[in-house]
Parts: sequence; C-alpha cells; structure tokens
Amino acid sequence: MGFFSRFGLPPTPPVKRPRDLAYASMERPPLSALAILSVQHAATALALIAYVLAAAHIGGLDAEATRQMVSATIIGVALSTALQAWGGRTGSGTMLVHMPDPLLVALSGLVCAEYGAGGMVIVCIVNGVAALGASYIVPHLRAVLPPTVAGVVVCVGGLSLIEPALVHFMGLHENAADSTDLVLGGVTLLVIMALSIWGSRGMKLFALLAGMGAGIIIAALLGKLHGGDALLHTPLFGLPSLQAPNLGIPSGVLVAVGLLALMTQLDTFASVVLMQKMDDADWRRANMRMVGGGIRANALGNLLMAGFGGYPSATSSANLALCHISRSTSRWVGLAVAALLLALAFMPMVARALTLIPTAIIGAVELYAAAYLIVSGIQLIASRAMDARGIFMVGLAFVAGMGVMFMPNLSDLLPEAIGFIARNGIVVAGLTAILLNLAFRLGSSQRSSQNLYDAQSSRELTEQVTEFVESAGAAWGARHEAIRRAAQASMEAVEAINTSGQGRRATLIRGRFDEFNLDFEILHQGPPLVLDTAGKPSIDLLDADDADFDAALERTMAQVSHTLLLRLADRVHADARNGQSSLRLHFDH
Repeated sequence: MGFFSRFGLPPTPPVKRPRDLAYASMERPPLSALAILSVQHAATALALIAYVLAAAHIGGLDAEATRQMVSATIIGVALSTALQAWGGRTGSGTMLVHMPDPLLVALSGLVCAEYGAGGMVIVCIVNGVAALGASYIVPHLRAVLPPTVAGVVVCVGGLSLIEPALVHFMGLHENAADSTDLVLGGVTLLVIMALSIWGSRGMKLFALLAGMGAGIIIAALLGKLHGGDALLHTPLFGLPSLQAPNLGIPSGVLVAVGLLALMTQLDTFASVVLMQKMDDADWRRANMRMVGGGIRANALGNLLMAGFGGYPSATSSANLALCHISRSTSRWVGLAVAALLLALAFMPMVARALTLIPTAIIGAVELYAAAYLIVSGIQLIASRAMDARGIFMVGLAFVAGMGVMFMPNLSDLLPEAIGFIARNGIVVAGLTAILLNLAFRLGSSQRSSQNLYDAQSSRELTEQVTEFVESAGAAWGARHEAIRRAAQASMEAVEAINTSGQGRRATLIRGRFDEFNLDFEILHQGPPLVLDTAGKPSIDLLDADDADFDAALERTMAQVSHTLLLRLADRVHADARNGQSSLRLHFDH
C-alpha cells in the first residue's frame, strides 16, 4: 500500500457513506482484500471475452488474428476501467469495470469478414467519436434522463440476461438440459449466495471467487474442463501489433456503428447512476457531470486502443453485481483491476485459460447479475412519485423492450437501415422511455397552483392542500420523501395562517419544481405571518385561569405549528409584495 499512498484520487462530490459497505468509494482496502477483489473483477471481465471470440468466429479470423484482437480488447477494457476509477474530467470517479460491448457482436463479425482487422480500427474510432460527443451532450439532458429512465434501462438489462443465463446455467442444447452443467451452475450459485448472505465481512469479499473456484473444482472432478491443447499452443507472452485502418468501409456501416455506440451510452448512463446510488446512502438524483465523465472514459478507452484493431468496450453489469456481492465500491480496486488487466493483455495464455471456464459457471454469475439488476432497476423507478404519465412511460417502455425479446422477428418489419436498432430490448426500452418522457412533458408545466377559497372546513382545506401537493409532486416526478415533507409542511403552514388571527386566511397555494428545488408558496389575506420560534412549544395549561385558557391553548398550538413548519421545510420565508402576503416553503431535492 506504500505505492498507493503516494498519490490521491481526484475528489468526487461528498456523499453519505452506506453503513453496509465494506470499502466505500474513496477508501483504500488492505493489500490482501485489494488483491482478492481485483482478481475477482478481472476474472469476471475476462470471462466475457467470449463476445470477442464470437465476433472473431463470425468474421472467420484465424487463431493469430483472434489473439491479436483479444489482447487489444483487453487493453481497451483496462484503459476505460482505469479512467472510470480515476475520475476527474475523463471518468465517472466510480468502480466501473468494462467488458466487450455485446451490442456489436454481429456487426463487428461482419466487418471482420469483409474488411479484416483494419476494419475494426475504423469501428473503434467511429464508436469512440460518437461516444465522446455524447459525453458532452448527455450532462445537459437531466430532464430527459430522470432516474425512472435509468431504472427502466437497468431493469430491462437484467431481464435480458435471463435467457442467456439460463441457457448457460443449465447447459441447454436443443431444449435438453445437461445435468452436469446444472450441478456446476448450482454449486457456483449456492456458494455465492451463501457467502454473500451469511458470510462474514471478509468472506463476502471473495464470495464470487469462492463460488467460481468451487464450480471449477467440481468441473475438474467431472471431466468438464476442456481446451487444454489450445491452451498449450497459446504463447505465454505476446505484444499486440498496430493495424493499418481499412478506409473502404461503406458509410452506412459507419452510421450503424455510431448509432449503436450512442445506444451503448444508455447502458453507461444507467451503470454510473447505479454506482452513485450504491455509493451514497442519501442518494437523490443522478450526478450528470459524473455520467458525462463515465461516457467519456468509455470513448477514450476505445479511441486509445483503436490502432491495435480491438473490439469496443462497454460497462459490465456482471461486475456491478460483484460490487454488490462484495459490498465494495472502492475506486482503488478499479485501478488495481485495470493494472491487472493491462498486464494480462500481454499474457495471452492467462487470458485464454480464463476463457476456458465452463459456461455453466458463467451462467451462475449471470443469474446473480440478472437478479441484482432487476431489483436495482425497480428501486430506481420507485424512487420517484408517478402520475398517469409516469405509469404509461414506464409500462410502455417495458412492453416495447420485452416485446422485442419475446418476438425478435418484429425487427424484420422495419426498414433495414434502422432494423438493427430494434433487435435489442435494452435499446428499444431505453429509447421508448426517453421519447415518451419527452412527449409527456409537452403540455405539462413544472409550475402549478390551486385556489383555496372554496374550502368549507378545516378538514376540507387540509384535504385540498394535501391532494394538490401530492398530485403536483407526482406529475413532476419528485422524490417520495420530499413530497411527504412538503405536504405536511404545507398543511401546517395553512393551519398556522388561518389560526393566527388579524384577518389572515389562506387563498392560494402554488408550487414549482426542478431537479434541485421543490418550492411551495401560500398566498393569504392579512399581514405576513410572524413565525414564533422563541422558546419551546409547551405550557402548563392546567395552571391557566379559565379566562386565559383559550388564549394559552391558541399560543401553544401556534408554537407547535411554527416549530413543525421550521423543521419540515429547509427554508421558510414570510413577506408581502404588492399588497399580497405570502409564506414560502423551500425543500432541497
């Protein structure tokens, strides 16, 4: 740890540390824990090199060209992971590990088949440029990308993992399950769950590694470890070579690559938000500066390794799940993972050995990742109040995303130029959520008001105020806790105004909202309310004379109301403008 202590990481916005984390974002784990965590994350990311192997197989690349692409891809994954952990202007400042982008398997395979490794140089450059542009645009789209949109993307991402996870976990071939694979996957998943639920703090750190280790041991005993010959013929050390770009790729293919790169940034956005939520016990909203940095790290990693002809990367949902299992989000782990991956990029034999892990074991990890992402997405969606607009936005986005998964032939109904976009449920759900969110914002205002003249009783007035605050908050998509406080404070404010005498009577309540501020203002007749904050709201009413009892009770209740009001709202201000008195309540959001 002496080396690490020589420098510090760029700071991130202050957060409230979750109590259940073993190592929070800025905390340095001990060397032993750092080694265990970095090996687990590196092994998980390297297991997903299968996407690169699939693209190379589609493209018909030989063994040497495939090795070159794998090594170059690992370099890009390592660079993006390091930039994410480092933060500042070139990263999110979170423990996000990258993996090969699953959206590009088919397209990259076709590019390799037609244009060779030089074609992948152009693919990486176009991908990086598109993502780099998005990194400067997305931070200004806070209204377009609320937590509910991120929740939809995260949840559908988890749902999309179910089918491949079950296929891998059960060893499904032609609708028949492999009993040996079921044993391998079952043992792996049981060990992961047992250690992450009932294990001690130290045991939780290596729950995934222990589960995969148990699965590999069972696989060796059952004769399910294959690929030894290929491993022996893989060189121990190797340097990736620079590739000459192939400039003959049609513009239509490049447009498709750019669009898919933009779609991938939806996943990056959701991953950064999820890490922010995991890092902050008092999380309220997405920090869009960190989101922009996360997208920029993805772009720069792909651009820096483009010359080697690698395969573009994206954030890894499996590694997000590992952060949850180990209860560790330390950025120092991200830097250690990046260093380990960079070293392994020049050791093809080690990388090849990790890709030989039986698919049933990878399926168990994917199942845990799917469960974690589904629940996390639901929590993000539920963090905001919703009215009919929000319900339709979330519901129809799920229908669109799941419809593509259940009926993949739907993409054949679209023009070929855009049909490739409709083949991925995550992309379809995310785009649907964004478009519906934009459409539903038309005609809706972030300001609202309601007259209070027609209330016939104190109870009816209270119901009017509560209904107004709750319905306005739901229409604006404000947090549940902020709406609850605002409704209670508004009720107390109206009660304080109407019972304070001097002809005061509440006549109108109005509110406005943005992602940072929730404000309500109550207009009333009579002079501005004088908030009584002196002393404690208590009095011995039993000692008061009958003549003074009513007045003493009224003063006591006013003190109680004023004290509650000042505690519920973050700021309270009473004044008069243009002959109209008002009481303004501000709530940080």
